[in-house]
Amino acid sequence: MEIDARGLSCPQPIIETKKAVDKKVPSISVLVDNIAAKENVSRFAKVMKYDVTVKETEYGWKLDLEKR
Repeated sequence: MEIDARGLSCPQPIIETKKAVDKKVPSISVLVDNIAAKENVSRFAKVMKYDVTVKETEYGWKLDLEKR
């Protein structure tokens, strides 16, 4: 599942990510374009027991979340 959270300010990227987590999706990609969203979504994912891989892209960051 991919979530495009570019252009959204916090807490909206976390809310969108939580919707996927609540559906028990094992693999989620989240696209963000600001540092606050990158840090907050990463922190939330780790609390929810997802491993997080962050890749910088031309538009911001892609966070790949994998359920442990």
